[in-house]
Amino acid sequence: MNSSLKSILKTSVFLLTLLLGKSTLSIAQTHNFATFNIRYANQNDVGNLWPDRLPHVASLIEFHQVELFGAQEALHNQLMDLSTTLGYKFIGVGRDDGTEKGEYAAILYDPEKFEILDQGTFWLSPTPEKPSKGWDAALNRVCTWGKFKDESGKTFYVFNIHYDHIGQQAREESSKLVMAQVSKINKEDAPALLMGDFNVTPENGAYTTITSNPDWQDARLISQIPSYGPAGTFTGFDWERMPDGIIDHVFVKGDIKVIRHGILTDNYGKKYPSDHFPVLVEVEF
Repeated sequence: MNSSLKSILKTSVFLLTLLLGKSTLSIAQTHNFATFNIRYANQNDVGNLWPDRLPHVASLIEFHQVELFGAQEALHNQLMDLSTTLGYKFIGVGRDDGTEKGEYAAILYDPEKFEILDQGTFWLSPTPEKPSKGWDAALNRVCTWGKFKDESGKTFYVFNIHYDHIGQQAREESSKLVMAQVSKINKEDAPALLMGDFNVTPENGAYTTITSNPDWQDARLISQIPSYGPAGTFTGFDWERMPDGIIDHVFVKGDIKVIRHGILTDNYGKKYPSDHFPVLVEVEF
């Protein structure tokens, strides 16, 4: 083969590589995310103890190929169990002392698919920088957030919350606080998801505080495939009836396309993995 032909072939291969590279980069990336109140390990949950539920929580995550999820009510030992079982890492702190005491609003993720770039936790109170209880809340409540990068190089934020179950003022003020904190943390205005157990249905002021912000949308309402599943998310482990009222939500902000939204009712032998149904979204950046 003469030198001219070799040169032409090398140039052609180089140009083809560039074109393929550009084509690959232009392919949109989709991910399965979820919010899941896993129910804290309560020794009084006879018939629904954590050691019995753990394999079913983990298999649900694996079967639905959930790559990242916000977990509410998780205690440290539960997070360690899930991390070991799934091979996932987690971020977050216990709400009682800022280390390992009390429930977490943790984010678990597949480290083979995501790199954590930054993280933090703030309390849903007038003093968000330290362990504290806000307004008329019955308990300390937190929001854990992470800045992630996926395999394609896209960066995004996830904010995971668990609002108070008693204080309406606390829930409304928590929404105002979260909106302000997101703007403060996400300075580059990257795509973001806000998920968790909000303990409110869509007509509540804590919910409408979020949706009245033009930057945020409920993933359930903008899903390309109509939302799948029952009309509620809290079961209380009650097998006999389907719940009413969605209190577990996923909101999205920025350049995020919601392809699917579903409330998952997976069960084992007329038992649920948790007293809440997980909510799954497939999103495209």
